[in-house]
Amino acid sequence: MSETALTTAPVALDPAFENVWDELVWRGLVHVSTDQEALRALLGGDPITYYCGFDPTAPSLHLGHLVQLLTLRRIQLAGHKPLGLVGGSTGLIGDPRPTAERTLNTRETVAEWVDRLRAQVSRYLSFEGDNAARMVNNLDWTAPLSAIDFLREIGKHYRVGTMLKKDAVAARLNSDAGISYTEFSYQILQGIDFLELYRQYDCVLQTGGSDQWGNLTSGTDLIHRVEGVSVHAIGTPLITNSDGTKFGKSEGNAIWIDAEMTSPYAFYQFWLSTADADVVERLKVFTFLSSAEIAEYAALVESEPFRRAAQKRLALEVVTTVHGAEATAAVIAASDALFGQGDLAALDATTLRTALEELPNATVPAGTPVVDALVATGLVSSASEARRAISQGGVTLDGERVADDSALVQGTLPGGVSVLRRGKKTLAGVFIG
Repeated sequence: MSETALTTAPVALDPAFENVWDELVWRGLVHVSTDQEALRALLGGDPITYYCGFDPTAPSLHLGHLVQLLTLRRIQLAGHKPLGLVGGSTGLIGDPRPTAERTLNTRETVAEWVDRLRAQVSRYLSFEGDNAARMVNNLDWTAPLSAIDFLREIGKHYRVGTMLKKDAVAARLNSDAGISYTEFSYQILQGIDFLELYRQYDCVLQTGGSDQWGNLTSGTDLIHRVEGVSVHAIGTPLITNSDGTKFGKSEGNAIWIDAEMTSPYAFYQFWLSTADADVVERLKVFTFLSSAEIAEYAALVESEPFRRAAQKRLALEVVTTVHGAEATAAVIAASDALFGQGDLAALDATTLRTALEELPNATVPAGTPVVDALVATGLVSSASEARRAISQGGVTLDGERVADDSALVQGTLPGGVSVLRRGKKTLAGVFIG
C-alpha cells in the first residue's frame, strides 16, 4: 500500500456488512439508541424516512456536525430517505449549553445562517432517485403556532419533572447561571419537529449527538403520547481524543467546514496531525474506507508509524469530502512544497497565502534584508542569531539556500509572498506590504 493514496474511496457502504446498522455499530457511531433489535430490522428493511437537525447558531457547521452529515449519508446509501432539517425556529432560541445562557441572535442573522447551513448540509446528500433527500426548516411549522395552541396541543403532553431531569437542564439548574424559560422550552420545540416530520413524511428515526439525547427522546416520547406509535433515535458518540481532550478544538477555536473560517490548508494539517492512538477510529467515523482497508492502515500504524500513512489517507479523504478534489490537491502540493518536496513557485497563489497565514509570519516592505525578516517572523530572536544561522547554511528563502546576510526578501513567489526556513522544519511566511 502506498503512503499517499492517489484516489479517494468511493462514497459507498462497506460490502462486508449486510445491514447498515451493523456498519454504523462497527464504525462506533451508536453510543445510545432506542431498541437496537428494532432499529436493525428497520434499517435492514423497506425504505424509511429519517432526519437530523442542525441549528444555525453560527455561520458554519463544524467537525461535530460532520459526524452527523456522514451518518445521514451512510443511511441514505442503504436506500433510506433523509430529511436535512435546518432550525430556523430552534436557532432563534438556542439549545441550552451546560454553563450559561446563549446570546440570542437577530432574526436576520439566523435567517442568513439558515441559508448557509442549508447549502452545507445539501452537499452531503443526494437529491436524486427514489430515496432523494429533502431539506426542511422548522420555522415553517412553528411560526404559525400560537402560544395558546402550543400550550394546549403540545405543552399538555410534557411533564415538568421529566424535563428537569434532562442532562442539559439539570446542569444549568445546578449552575450559578440558572436557566431561562426560553431555553428550558427548547426540548419541546425539538419534540414538535419530530412529531411534525412524522405527520408530514412518516419520519420514524432521528439521529444526533449523544449530548442531544434528551432532545431526541423528547420527540420519541411526544409521538408515542400523541400518535400512539413507537419511533426511534440514534445518539452518536461525542468524539474525543485518546488523551481526553475535546476533539476539534484548538486554543478555543472550532474546526469549521467553511473554507473561509478554516482554510483547506489548516483543515488538512489538522487531520494530518492526528495522533496514532486516534487515527484508526477517525478513519472509521470520517471516511468511507472499508473495514478491510482500515485494518491495513491499523497494521501500518503498528509496524511503520513513522510513515504516517494512515494520517495521510485520513487527511486526503476528509479534505476531499469537505472541500473537493481540486482544493485537496492544491493543499497537498502546498504542504509538500513548504517542507521541501515540491516547487514553491508552482503553487496556487491563494492556497500558498492561506498556508502561510497558518505559519508564523510577518509583513515587511519589498527589499527587506533576510536578517530583519528572520527576526520579524520570530524564527530567530536577534539579528546576530540570524547572521549566525545564515553563516552556518541553515536558512533558505523561497526554497534556495541563503548564501550571505546581504540577501533581500522580494516576495517572488505567487501572490507576492516569500517563505523563510530555518533548519529542516521551522518555517515562516513573509508578506510584502
